[in-house]
Amino acid sequence: MTPLAKMEEFGHEEVIFCQNKDVGLRAIIAIHDTTLGPALGGTRMWPYKTEEEALLDALRLSRAMTYKAAAAGLNLGGGKAVIIGDPKKDKSEALFRAFGRFVESLKGRFITGEDVGIDVNDIEYMYMETRYVSGLSPAHGGGGDPAPVTAFGVLQGMQACVQEKLGRDSLKGLSVAVQGLGHVGFNLAARLLDEGAHVIGTDIDPEKVERARSELKIEIVNPEEIYDVDAHIFAPCALGAVLNDQTIPRMRFKIIAGAANNQLEEDRHGVELHRRGILYAPDYVINAGGLINVYVELEGYDRERALRMTRGIYYNLRRVFDISKRENIPTFQAADRLVEERIAMVRRLKSMYTGQAVHRFRWEMR
Repeated sequence: MTPLAKMEEFGHEEVIFCQNKDVGLRAIIAIHDTTLGPALGGTRMWPYKTEEEALLDALRLSRAMTYKAAAAGLNLGGGKAVIIGDPKKDKSEALFRAFGRFVESLKGRFITGEDVGIDVNDIEYMYMETRYVSGLSPAHGGGGDPAPVTAFGVLQGMQACVQEKLGRDSLKGLSVAVQGLGHVGFNLAARLLDEGAHVIGTDIDPEKVERARSELKIEIVNPEEIYDVDAHIFAPCALGAVLNDQTIPRMRFKIIAGAANNQLEEDRHGVELHRRGILYAPDYVINAGGLINVYVELEGYDRERALRMTRGIYYNLRRVFDISKRENIPTFQAADRLVEERIAMVRRLKSMYTGQAVHRFRWEMR
């Protein structure tokens, strides 16, 4: 399938191929939909085996960003960038500055930030060449690490799930299996303990496991055992596609609510969870806290405002559950419907010309 055919399949507006031989840059920027606002999405650096694999990743991830922003009620579209390279060997100031110049050339249609393989130092090299970056250090007016806000949002989503499935207003006394103890998973586990929950954790990284065991004193199991744990809630906070033909039959959880992206290996797995009576919080709805944090940064960062907006995840999920019950459809389909209706509504509104644009981001105020 040609790149244009893939764009048409995913519904993309624009895909930009970037290269600078002098610095070893090979990158793809995918802009999915800008109906609601400029396309926001992180830049991922990964040693893709082929250009086709890199393009497919950019297309899938950017489409997911459109849905995440719309579900969170933000005035943002969806985009994503991928840099083909090994983040352990191929990074340089020149590479990221060259990439920043490509981002700047899009004049605000695409805003980027951290993703897999990218850290704040890389972002600040980009910032030397473009205004259109987020996730800057507090020294540059940024919000710093978004993981605590993402974890806070997942906690809000869990509370909505517990209210819906168990008829409870508190997580106290419930058991939660947390898969992945990185930045978000560790923060989530700490918040769950504060709420009085029992936490069982796992990670493939021994250092992360040891930190959680020593600092949080949580129960630890081997990575493959997490699917068999007898817990009320499963919180996937690491890799995607963990809800699949092999794992779902093993699960005794009543609720699945976590921070990982693309948790369903295929849509049919969301249908299977619905059939089994397991309440699934659609990933792009419950894990939107980090995106909300970035959005607030674009308007001038305020942590209290970021947390206040992130509390809205509770109400967004309640709306998803209402649609799911009313139409007897799986929750992932209900979330898609909520998003698509919002995008269609804004698209109709924009058909009326008003003669002036609304300015809200920091670079528009200069």
